[in-house]
Amino acid sequence: MPQRPPELPAHDEEEEYSRPVLRMFDGLLNFVLIVLVAVAGFFYFLKVEFDRPGPLEISTIFVVPKGSSTTSIANRLTEEGIISDTRIFMASIFYFMRLKGDGTLKAGEYQFDKHATMREVLNTLVDGKSVQYRITFPEGWTSEQIVKRISANAELDGVVSAIPPEGSLLPDTYSFGTRDSKDDILERMHAAHRKFLAQVWDERDRDIMVKTPEEAVILASIVEKETGVAEERPRIAAVFNNRLRKGMRLQSDPTIIYGIFGGSGNRDHPITRDELKEKNPYNTYQINGLPPTPIGNPGRAAIEAVLKPAKTDELYFVADGTGGHDFSKTLAEHNKKVAKWRKIEREIRARQKAEEEAAKLAAERGMLLPEGEDGLTATGGPVGWPQRNPVR
Repeated sequence: MPQRPPELPAHDEEEEYSRPVLRMFDGLLNFVLIVLVAVAGFFYFLKVEFDRPGPLEISTIFVVPKGSSTTSIANRLTEEGIISDTRIFMASIFYFMRLKGDGTLKAGEYQFDKHATMREVLNTLVDGKSVQYRITFPEGWTSEQIVKRISANAELDGVVSAIPPEGSLLPDTYSFGTRDSKDDILERMHAAHRKFLAQVWDERDRDIMVKTPEEAVILASIVEKETGVAEERPRIAAVFNNRLRKGMRLQSDPTIIYGIFGGSGNRDHPITRDELKEKNPYNTYQINGLPPTPIGNPGRAAIEAVLKPAKTDELYFVADGTGGHDFSKTLAEHNKKVAKWRKIEREIRARQKAEEEAAKLAAERGMLLPEGEDGLTATGGPVGWPQRNPVR
């Protein structure tokens, strides 16, 4: 006889009602836990990124103008490769400055070390610790002269590991901080040179005779040495460009000086006739075209002048006695100006001799003439006297 199946247990109505509530509470708890874990992970990620070494390969200077917004500052920091993520930096600014009230970003000129973290960058901007030191390098200085100045600076750490190749540095005034080394300054000068040269090379006149950026720097180093008058650089560059186009030798005295004395800058005598005839790779009176390397480190203006020379047919220039030059299109015209310059030279030498004799006589009598009372400098040359052989 078949057995009757067992009866199902009776459901408690209260238990039946409470189970969905428990399930909902359990789901809500799990959701909250997931959110908390996600938030904690997110903040951990932000902290790791905030303290991670930054992308900056060499130390750099960053200027914050007055009135700059935090967004514009963050965007510029990213564009200049100082920080890696604008959003994380902005989130950090919101947390530290808005929620915790830890100061504001201040205008100023700031030094950021290579691989500076976002925390270090933010702290620097909030603390307003502007740069403390500066070092200046004149345009046209050789790499050896630049290294000597860096080596003599007691505020920079370390020693210079090697003299950089001639023409690979960009002369300027560089700011630096207490943690910068001597090699750091050279790295920044090299990076500034590469960046500037790449920019202006793309904007060059297409009919110039130099065909590579390296050739442009060689010619710019010669232009830099030929004149101290800024307005003359494009015109000097045009003369050399025209001579190269016609197959004429450059005949630049500064190249001879570099071939004799190298990068030391220790010139101890004027160029002699024998030195003009001496055959070496830098004597542009004896070689065709450009010398093998730059003869110094040209500045921005000299490089731009070579890449965008003046539009002239001039082939010659000679000193005019004021620090500038007279330019000519023909050799006959040039020779007349050379004769005029020779006359000025003789007058200057005569005045120099008279000044020396007067100074000697005054010294014998125990007197001292005021320096430059007759318009001459202490060395006997007129104000603006060019420190080079001026005839081309």
